[in-house]
Amino acid sequence: MRPFPTRSSSLLLVLALGAVGAVGCNKPPQQEPDDSVVATVNGEVLSRAEFELELSRELSSSEAPERTPEEIEPFKRALVDSLVKRMLLLQEAKLQNITVTPEEVDRQMLRLTGDYPTDSFSDALAQGQLSLSELRARESQRLIIEKLFSMHVYARVAVTEEELRAYYTAHESEFQEPEQVHAAQLVVKGLDEAKRVQAQLKAGKKFADLARRYSLSADAKVGGDLGFFPRGQMPPAFDAVVFNMRPGQVSDVVSTEYGYHLFKVIEFKPGRKHEFAEVRGQVESRIVAKKQSEAQEAFEKELQAKAKVWVNESALQAIRGRPVPQPTVAK
Repeated sequence: MRPFPTRSSSLLLVLALGAVGAVGCNKPPQQEPDDSVVATVNGEVLSRAEFELELSRELSSSEAPERTPEEIEPFKRALVDSLVKRMLLLQEAKLQNITVTPEEVDRQMLRLTGDYPTDSFSDALAQGQLSLSELRARESQRLIIEKLFSMHVYARVAVTEEELRAYYTAHESEFQEPEQVHAAQLVVKGLDEAKRVQAQLKAGKKFADLARRYSLSADAKVGGDLGFFPRGQMPPAFDAVVFNMRPGQVSDVVSTEYGYHLFKVIEFKPGRKHEFAEVRGQVESRIVAKKQSEAQEAFEKELQAKAKVWVNESALQAIRGRPVPQPTVAK
């Protein structure tokens, strides 16, 4: 069963980036640091309990064995960065009066549940150590941040016609469509059987009919039709034969690890370069995605530069990867 999605992918990305973009820490407060606080962001508290819970989820979502404190350390640093960044973005969204409606969250939850087979969504939640209400809150925050980017970052991204054409010229090789062949195959287990089928072909039997009758491949039901494919998509032995044949030609018996084949080439589609007009939308999407990513990074850095962020190093050092049981309040 597919595990419930966590922030692991983004966390690993932060790890890969190392110290780049790490949270800048202001000086600690003059008073004794509160061990129940991992960080403050413009006065808002990231509690140790919240941090430990998130860390536990991240570590349990990986299939790695039990980690040592030294191995957990980079995860903690990356998680602090990730959570602080989320707090900054949500604070900015609040300043901009950006909200989401319950209906918007409902639609997002429906999309999420639709990705899972019946009855497996609850299992995925349990595996991710999330309750339904926690997931809903998390998705609400994610939608708010998406709106923030959409309204205040991506809206300022524009692409000129000159940029589109310059990108196309610089990446012409990426818009080259390779030569493709439309071929069919017939595969049987033994050489003698292959030769008997070959004899029937030479006697005038139709390739597709014989493929349906004798071929062991799944494409037998469509007369062995493999459709169009370029070099490199099929096993090398296939390419070596069919790309050296003529349309209408049937190959000799070819031996591969799958059995004994007969190939028939139906037609070729020559390689060609797509004209700018054909791929204009594709080019624009690529440039817009790159510009949005750069604008988002600059926006986050700007927020971070003007924020007052403090990380409680002593509390962070004391965390070992599993939540510390909360003391029972005496009644």
